[in-house]
Amino acid sequence: MIRTVTEVGRMTGGALSDCIFCQIATSSTSTTLLHSDDKVVAFRDINPSAFRHYLVIPKQHIPTVKNLQRSSDDFSLVSHMLDVGKSLLHRDAPQSKHYRFGFHQPPFNSVDHLHLHCFALPYTPSWRFMKYLSLGPLGGFIEVEKLLERINPQIIYPSSM
Repeated sequence: MIRTVTEVGRMTGGALSDCIFCQIATSSTSTTLLHSDDKVVAFRDINPSAFRHYLVIPKQHIPTVKNLQRSSDDFSLVSHMLDVGKSLLHRDAPQSKHYRFGFHQPPFNSVDHLHLHCFALPYTPSWRFMKYLSLGPLGGFIEVEKLLERINPQIIYPSSM
């Protein structure tokens, strides 16, 4: 979904300059980018939880997964984020047998800027997997495939009668 600067400011309380991920997306930090295009940037997590742990963020400020809509624009954005993450991990950790991709959901997200965690496993140390568990209706971590299913405009759910 395309959001105007006014809408984005309204979603964030106008604090875009305070968002560290917005600063990274606009190259206002010394963070080394692994990927950059017109929609997203990718970089290493500063506190990695796995053999490889990257973050893919939209350049546009979207606070959390709760701000995504069932729309072709949001579906396309998240799909693109996943494609970038997969490409980076396959390039940098081709020997890994297991990859994992997903998002923290409020109130468990650490930064209010949408970010896809991309892992080449194993977790390091192994107990770090606990940060990335789904907590069902309480939130926690959501696998990217589940989120894509939730926001896919092509999936029609029958109405309850």
